[in-house]
Amino acid sequence: MLKHTTSDWMDGLATAEAVQKGKVSIVETVQAAIDRAEAVNPKLNGLSEKLYERALQQAAKAKPGEGVFSGVPMLIKDLFLPVQGARMSNGSLLGAHTIAPFDAEVTTRLNKAGTITFGTTTAPEFGTSYTTESRLFGATRNPWNIEHVAGGSSGGAAVMVAARVLPFALGNDGGGSLRVPASACGIFGFKPSRGLVPMGPAVGEGWAGMSTSHVMSISVRDNAAALDVLGGADLGAPYAAPQQQQSFLSSTTGPGPKGLRVGVIRHMAPWTTHADCLEAVDETVALLQSLGHHVEETTLPVDAMEFLDQVFTIIGSQTTSLLRFMGHMAGQPMDHSLLEARHRVILREKGNMSGADYADAVNYIHAFGRRMAELMTRYDVLLNPTLAQPLPKIGTLMIDDSHTLADLLHLFHGFSPFTAFFNASGQPAMSVPLHWSANGLPVGSHFAAAFGQDALLFALAAQLEEARPWADRLPPVSAI
Repeated sequence: MLKHTTSDWMDGLATAEAVQKGKVSIVETVQAAIDRAEAVNPKLNGLSEKLYERALQQAAKAKPGEGVFSGVPMLIKDLFLPVQGARMSNGSLLGAHTIAPFDAEVTTRLNKAGTITFGTTTAPEFGTSYTTESRLFGATRNPWNIEHVAGGSSGGAAVMVAARVLPFALGNDGGGSLRVPASACGIFGFKPSRGLVPMGPAVGEGWAGMSTSHVMSISVRDNAAALDVLGGADLGAPYAAPQQQQSFLSSTTGPGPKGLRVGVIRHMAPWTTHADCLEAVDETVALLQSLGHHVEETTLPVDAMEFLDQVFTIIGSQTTSLLRFMGHMAGQPMDHSLLEARHRVILREKGNMSGADYADAVNYIHAFGRRMAELMTRYDVLLNPTLAQPLPKIGTLMIDDSHTLADLLHLFHGFSPFTAFFNASGQPAMSVPLHWSANGLPVGSHFAAAFGQDALLFALAAQLEEARPWADRLPPVSAI
């Protein structure tokens, strides 16, 4: 089994073990993470707010061994993941001075597991972009090449993990926002099954059930152990995923799965996949076959443009609802001139849909989920490139008011055409860092399993990690 350590870095479980054995104090682990963040953040711009002083105060009071992640430093994405007393801007100028009055349930669970939150991470406004760039924060940059995007919307969390500031960080994912930056930054990103991770206490679901929270990590075992901590419905949750028979962490041990039926999707019309991304798929197919799995070509049962039209009916409607709520809290309507241009475009075309239109869109994604469930009776997992195009440079994935929603769809989903389908279907999915292109940029391989089969994906990820480990691959901008 992998040790998940280098001479200067340990994953979260190894860190907690070192704390429990007295090899390092909790104050030392937190201070070291702060020092690492200060070393790389000027180049990467991944921090939204620094909570250093309160983190060190908390660390001084914490007792070693309390929780599976005792003494592990933590960063929380600044996007609908409230940290009591910290700013929650949601990446928007409209929220630049909003202070969260309570913790998200997932934040509470991480705290109980022993993590120490020392800051929040950048996100694009309302999480609707595959690049972490905003008027509020500027551009978050990729540690493998700072001229390129870090992915979105959990880009700030991804760059901090990739640069080895901390072992894992909390983000969320409504259309690929964990897996896209994980691919872009060469780390492991996992989106759990719908309902497995709670959304409370403020809301019951995000984007009609398409959104969920979880961590991005270096090691698979950290990610699985984090889902053991985060998983399970909170009080009053509208629905919950099936209960697991064993811990997710235990699924990462042992010989790994055998003879999986793998369906491969290489392209998603109307877009084509770049040769660099196809090369990553080809290498992954060869690796799977060498491990004894059975691979065949397949397609997804969906028209991508029809699908995205329905998805953005939901996004547009819920963005209108969000702005209405923010205006109610502020006592005045929100100033749309402070929004990013893409939101004015989305609202212009999808901001005034009827209740029936919204219901139709929800019914559409539910019907799509049924079709995907039928497809999964033929396969154990699906494989596709996480991204269909190489990482673009900063500023490339931006639009202005002259663009249309169709322009936005082609720009964003030509880059990442696959990930959002698995949000709509509620299936677990992951991006695994198995390939780097000739120019040194990471290219993730994306896997999905049937609803509720999160443990199977973790078992496969651990098998792939063992066969082709990535923990020692450090980006040029690294804290170690």
